[in-house]
Amino acid sequence: MDQEQLIRQIMAQVMATIGSPSAATAPAGGQVTKEQYPLGEKIPNQIKSASGKPLTDFSLEGVVSGALTAEDFRIAPETLEMQAQVAESVGRDAFSRNLRRAAELIAVPDDELLSIYNALRPYRSTKAELYAIADKLENQYGCKINPAFIREAADVYEQRGRLRAE
Repeated sequence: MDQEQLIRQIMAQVMATIGSPSAATAPAGGQVTKEQYPLGEKIPNQIKSASGKPLTDFSLEGVVSGALTAEDFRIAPETLEMQAQVAESVGRDAFSRNLRRAAELIAVPDDELLSIYNALRPYRSTKAELYAIADKLENQYGCKINPAFIREAADVYEQRGRLRAE
């Protein structure tokens, strides 16, 4: 196996192991199911990175020449949605929900995600601060699922006495 084939195989495996809803990403039949898994092998033309580059553009030559950057290797929300559909098709509903939450957070910068993670630790935030984080995710990044979780966490922390004292 030459280096070009090796990098294509590795990228296909990476993209397949990782699945915002979009009709454009689903095959002509609609939902992606276990029959299209692994996605990188069965429907590689449907896989794009977060930067919009198709999986078929990934090569060792692209990395070496600088045509591919670290940003190009970030997964797209649509790919995570396809993975979620595969998970649902085999009855792994909890996993599909996790993938959809992850897809929603792709637009959020890494440093902000880390800040949110730290804010969600017990005794780190007030209820108002957690609600403000949820509002920001909703209003600035268009998130729907994660803000609800953060508000729920704030309410539970309040009930259990786990909020930072104001």
